[in-house]
Order: sequence, then structure tokens, then C-alpha cells
Amino acid sequence: MKIKSVGHALSLFLVITFLICIGWGLVMPPSLHMHGAWEDLLPGFEFLTPIGFGIGLVESYLYGWYISLVFVPLYNRFNKSS
Repeated sequence: MKIKSVGHALSLFLVITFLICIGWGLVMPPSLHMHGAWEDLLPGFEFLTPIGFGIGLVESYLYGWYISLVFVPLYNRFNKSS
């Protein structure tokens, strides 16, 4: 596995998931919103504020890179042992 490809793929996956959840929150009643989970996972995120939305996008993207930087070397290390 390559860190760069996995990093971009995971980051875009998390950004798309974030956008879907924000869209869900716009069309569903408040009892079905996901913004509570995002507020816990993304420091500085606030639902339906421009700054909060931007923070959510950036942090979602960075989480994908964090996962990639930790996971890919571990995967490659253990895959060589097989």
C-alpha cells in the first residue's frame, strides 16, 4: 500500500461522509441529526456555521491522513511477514 493513495482516498471518504451527514441534518428533523457526533469528534465544529463547516471539512480530511500515516506502515510491515 502507498501512503499517498490511501491518504487521499481515506480523506475524501471522510469528507464525503461529513458532507452527507450535514445534508442529512438539513433535511431531517432535529431528533435524527448527526451533528452531535461530529461536535464530539471534530474540535471547533459547530452545526450550520460557515466557520464550523470549514473546520469540519479540514479536520475530516486531516483525519484521513492521520489514519493513513499510522495504518499503511503497520499494514506494510505485517504484510511482509506473511
